[in-house]
Amino acid sequence: MNNENILHDTVIKLETNIDDASPEVLGVTMDRLLKAGALDVSYTPCFMKKNRPAFMLTVICHEDEADELEELIFLETTTIGIRKTTWERDILRRDKVTVPTPLGDVEVKVCTLPNGKTRFYPEYESVKALSEKHNKTYQEIFDIVKLQCEIKR
Repeated sequence: MNNENILHDTVIKLETNIDDASPEVLGVTMDRLLKAGALDVSYTPCFMKKNRPAFMLTVICHEDEADELEELIFLETTTIGIRKTTWERDILRRDKVTVPTPLGDVEVKVCTLPNGKTRFYPEYESVKALSEKHNKTYQEIFDIVKLQCEIKR
């Protein structure tokens, strides 16, 4: 695709199956991987040999972070092998902005579509903090932010 609103880059996918770790270990591992720079972390239920239930851990990262994240996976989990693949990807141009609302400022990701129009994605942690501060539901704050984004358009 040749469009200035679509960016191209290369990422690494790290993947391993884990059949003998507690959910607590998996949760901590996800948190640490994200804190260490992973772009995305997910678990998918799967079955391994001998019909053992397991989870497939998938980590997406930039190439310069792959070795550190791979080491973290080995240290935090019981895995004994990690598959590594290089992916090319296309992503929408995006910017982070601060949107003022009647209840306070919220961080918002603004993505530009191929046709030049924009979409607004309120950042989870920012919406969550404001909802806790004002004792409102996450959805109430999310709706307020989306409305403010539409007004500013």
